[in-house]
Amino acid sequence: MAKKKGKKAAEKQAVQSPAAGLKGKIKEFIEFFEESKVEIKKVVWPTRKETVTTCIAVLVVSVVIALYLGVVDLALSKIVEAILS
Repeated sequence: MAKKKGKKAAEKQAVQSPAAGLKGKIKEFIEFFEESKVEIKKVVWPTRKETVTTCIAVLVVSVVIALYLGVVDLALSKIVEAILS
């Protein structure tokens, strides 16, 4: 359960908030970038070969799907044309 703050603690925090607001945000901003830097160092980047292989796979799948959808569209167009004429 959350702890309840007393009136004095709430008043003290309210008094400090406006003055420390900008400084607190700047500290949070700096801390965010420091933590981001640490996380980026943990990233395992793909090799050039892996990147090229993945790119080729995406292109091949895209072409196959485009051809499939084109054939289906053509077939459905012919069917609708036959029904309406």
